Amino acid sequence: MDIRSIDTSFLTWTGDTLALGLYEDQVEMTDQLGQLNDLLSGLVEELVTESDFTGKIGTTAVTRVGVNTPVKKLILVGLGKEEDAKPHTIRTAASSIARAAKGQKSQTLAISLPVVDSAASTAGVITEAVILTLHQDTRFKSEPDSNGIKLQTVELLGLGDQEKAIEVASKICSGVILARELVNGPANTVTPLTMAETAKEIASTYGLEIEILGQQECEALNMGAFLGVAKASELPPQFIHLTYKPQGTPVRKVAIVGKSLTFDSGGLNLKVGGGIETMKMDMGGGAATLGAAKVIGQLKPNVEVHFICAATENMISGRAMHPGDILIASNGKTIEINNTDAEGRLTLADALVFAEKLGVEAIVDLATLTGACIVALGDDIAGLWSNHETLTHQIQNAAELAGEKFWAMPMEDKYFDGLKSSIADMKNTGPRAGGSITAALFLKQFIKDTPWAHLDIAGPVWTEKEGGTNNVGATGFPVRTLVNWITGQEIVF
Repeated sequence: MDIRSIDTSFLTWTGDTLALGLYEDQVEMTDQLGQLNDLLSGLVEELVTESDFTGKIGTTAVTRVGVNTPVKKLILVGLGKEEDAKPHTIRTAASSIARAAKGQKSQTLAISLPVVDSAASTAGVITEAVILTLHQDTRFKSEPDSNGIKLQTVELLGLGDQEKAIEVASKICSGVILARELVNGPANTVTPLTMAETAKEIASTYGLEIEILGQQECEALNMGAFLGVAKASELPPQFIHLTYKPQGTPVRKVAIVGKSLTFDSGGLNLKVGGGIETMKMDMGGGAATLGAAKVIGQLKPNVEVHFICAATENMISGRAMHPGDILIASNGKTIEINNTDAEGRLTLADALVFAEKLGVEAIVDLATLTGACIVALGDDIAGLWSNHETLTHQIQNAAELAGEKFWAMPMEDKYFDGLKSSIADMKNTGPRAGGSITAALFLKQFIKDTPWAHLDIAGPVWTEKEGGTNNVGATGFPVRTLVNWITGQEIVF
């Protein structure tokens, strides 16, 4: 699919499908909209009237125009109130347009949406929305879908030359799509070994440094928490460390740590309550980490970034850790295992210790960590915990730009009482109440002084229904937020 920006007005554009965005107070047959209505023999007014189109955000009205006309199909999309417009308004509208064009089997599409923030930002957001909305993961189908996407050309009208913005947005989408396809991939194809191979490919293609630590190397670093989870699997653990270094002196040095459980059976605390078949997605944090690495390798910002994935499975065998076992993490902390299904935090514990030893200025970990976070915030909003107020605001700002939702949660130190053990430094789970908070407090024990944020992304990494830029399955959340944070939002298209 070729996406390009042109200066042509929607009044003079000719082709298959024309899409217009209208604010609530602009659905009148005046000015340019009235001129288009005249050109199309009153069809625009007829469409607005018959569909009760008012410009409410996210609504669409679609009609076929005719054969011997400048355009064959017309799509109207609502933008809501003009005073409430922000980049995500454009993203939502462009997603709706892309779905409508797909439904109409359009081959060429022109999109005319108002500028929000800047023409470059608008072009980038539209590009991102179109690519991600139309992305289809059909790798595991035996036959291609003959009724699939027909769209070949998308032209962004009235935005000038925005080739760079479109290119940047396309690169960001490549990382989101990588994350989606890793999470969508079943556990018999996405394993610790294949995640390591994916990381090697990123390093080779985009010039990153890579270090893969196996069982013996992790033992030498005393990663007892990570290896305690890994030892039941027939597949060897892979501790992945990708490093992007810019030319010259970097302005910052940061680390991203992604939970990378390629399958989570629950261990001896087997998942018997349902949902075990979806546990291929338990490496959603690691998938987004590798997706962000792919983007950063292409954008090449002036920031040094370390991408870390402690990849393994949580399985059942004669070697599996038992409830009641005590593990020793690489910082010397002892952990009483009272639930083998709270394994992600164990792998993250050693990964966080490793990251802090790199001397970075900030660490962000992301994990499909707790069902409790979904109970608290639902499927669309991720939880955010941090020991540093400025870092919290940075993540929130980066997420706002990306159109991805986070909610800052309390780091209530008193709740750590629920993790206290009579025979070890801590248990790996606390009481049911406040479960996502105690999980964050557990991770906090493996950070000394570095500004750190924990992102519990259990809800938004997967969806059972399409909406916005997401289709059913993996969403690629929160690659865009990570990229915005790493770059300091210096590439707002």
